Amino acid sequence: MDTSTIPGFGLGVRSLVKTMEVAALPDDVWAAWTSNEGITSWWGPAAVNIELRIGGAYEILFSLDPPEGERGSEGCRVLAYVPGESLSFTWNAPPHLPLRSSNTWVVLSFDDAGSGRTAVRLVHTGFLDGPDWDDYMAYFDSAWGYVLDLLRDHWS
Repeated sequence: MDTSTIPGFGLGVRSLVKTMEVAALPDDVWAAWTSNEGITSWWGPAAVNIELRIGGAYEILFSLDPPEGERGSEGCRVLAYVPGESLSFTWNAPPHLPLRSSNTWVVLSFDDAGSGRTAVRLVHTGFLDGPDWDDYMAYFDSAWGYVLDLLRDHWS
């Protein structure tokens, strides 16, 4: 798998951390992030292409109207996963940001919170320093909160 589009590495990268508890079992929440049907059921994007294997596609397309390469997470890949527990994938900036071609990565973990609930932890990392990186990070600070709200509301 080509990781040359990921410029961040080592201890110098910055991260966003979001947490949310949802009213579902960890296996169900994990399945909601790891299949085309799962993502579609709660996020509702225009199209999804998830191949659950190391190096497999992790593409969520938010609109089919823009030209190819500007529709969503095209080209993003599964980095690692532990069934029922965690998922990691590369991620890209939206087309309006200058760092569109510089990937970061997301690590999700799903822990049993008891009483049929799951604690979801999302870490979006690989952000470097500089104004363009600040814009990239600020965009996802808001966007991931919205996404996790959709996930929570799916099981409300």
